[in-house]
Amino acid sequence: MTVTAIREIAKSRVLVSVDETFAFVLYKGELRSYGLKEGQEITEEAYRDIMENLLPRRAKLRAMNLLKNRSYTEKQLYDKLKAGDYPEEIIEQALDYVRSYHYIDDRQYAEDYIEYHKESRSRSRILRDLVQKGISIELAGEVYEEKAGEDRTKLEKEQILNLMHKKNFVPNEATFEENRSFQHFCTEKDFRLIRSDVHFYLTAQRFKFKI
Repeated sequence: MTVTAIREIAKSRVLVSVDETFAFVLYKGELRSYGLKEGQEITEEAYRDIMENLLPRRAKLRAMNLLKNRSYTEKQLYDKLKAGDYPEEIIEQALDYVRSYHYIDDRQYAEDYIEYHKESRSRSRILRDLVQKGISIELAGEVYEEKAGEDRTKLEKEQILNLMHKKNFVPNEATFEENRSFQHFCTEKDFRLIRSDVHFYLTAQRFKFKI
């Protein structure tokens, strides 16, 4: 195997290509330690040590350091490691490692996210957020029904009333077009409560439904 290119990608890091193919990224001190130079052979022993020891250890530490500060979905953590130019097989090893200790758990992430946001965000918004974070729509929907399904009607009432308050919307004082526009707005947010004959009224500092 021949080191065909060594390209600086940061002040302290270089990208190494072997036999015309991207192989790995090393710190400059590591490059010197392994004695790698462009146009020269890399020994089987050195290549194996980098791929089986150095990079897996570093990727696992990187993953653990990321998880110290916040929770990640599997997709988010994958993207972070990918951005660090780790080879695919190294990323998979790091993910397997943190997964084995349940440091990443997409179901738990979804449960926590839904529990935190269910009172302030609509179902469609929550599911969209979770999908964008890399959680499948099937898992997101399943967990939502488990965590908020039974309370959905109550939650939606509270959310709609909060929207009315935020928009200073008083149905009894609004025009037909304003009422229809507000109901359309709620429908777009996937509130299943909204129907064409829904009316709202305001009493004693509190919004109430009148259906």
